[in-house]
Amino acid sequence: MKNNIVNLVTGGAGFLGSHLIDNLMKSGEKVICLDNYISGNIRNIKRWDSNPNFRLIRHNIINPLNLDADKIWHLACPASPSIYNKNPLETSKTNFLGTLNILELGRKVNARILIASSSAIYGEPEIHPQIETYKGSVNSFGKRSCYEEGKRIAETLCYDYQRIYGCDIRIARIFNTYGPRMNTRDGRVISNLICQSLTNKDLTIYGNGSQTRSFCFVDDLIDGLLALMKSNYSKPLNLGNTEELKIIDLAQLIKNKIDRSLKIKFKKLPSNDPLRRRPCIAKAKNELNWEPKIPLNVGIDKTIKYFKNIYNELN
Repeated sequence: MKNNIVNLVTGGAGFLGSHLIDNLMKSGEKVICLDNYISGNIRNIKRWDSNPNFRLIRHNIINPLNLDADKIWHLACPASPSIYNKNPLETSKTNFLGTLNILELGRKVNARILIASSSAIYGEPEIHPQIETYKGSVNSFGKRSCYEEGKRIAETLCYDYQRIYGCDIRIARIFNTYGPRMNTRDGRVISNLICQSLTNKDLTIYGNGSQTRSFCFVDDLIDGLLALMKSNYSKPLNLGNTEELKIIDLAQLIKNKIDRSLKIKFKKLPSNDPLRRRPCIAKAKNELNWEPKIPLNVGIDKTIKYFKNIYNELN
């Protein structure tokens, strides 16, 4: 089936972007993929090279652009602390200038715009689980601030454009997501633990491992983004899994799946690293009829299989 819907996906060669593009392409829609490969990888979208519905443009979103699209999916921005800590100014520019450029484009071509915000806007939360009306507790000058405050200003820009110009906005506050196509040097906990296990290294845990996260498999997250884009809901919306897990238990789960003999090594917890994170997704359930379906155990197996294939290709 083919149609004339044109999608612009910024950060399209990245982890989330490439999975989104797969879904859009399989639906017969046209896709323009924008990426500068700071954290994305061209191999993630290589399969669509020869498809007439697909167009790839190398572009840094901090620079203005002139394209036509019906839907804009703004996913461009490194979400990995190991990447954005090395490039804090670029990250801030991506969140502010990049979002500004996307909003200007969307206003000009009258496109619906979905912005990938983040659970990071809640900072070190003082309420648990996190609900969309919670205004957050964020350090404006810490190492994570370029990302946390960057996502907050991106949301602010969106709603200013909505109020002033009537732009059609969707905001997804994305909680920890994992799955195939994460970078081997991503720096996030699931990819770290799997890659360390597959290369026979000690498993690194920061802090004592009692801190918690809630992990959503990428297929579930993409379903949520698609449902949000189609919906009439224009306020910020949490997308994530509500199953809360201690990091030490995650490490044990991965260790048991790959190599029970591996040791766990504890390191100092980074500053401003939230101790608990879990979304309230009542609004997503009510507005989108969406909730995650893939259990962590199944998602981890799929992710381990992906990384095993990556390392086999390298050897």
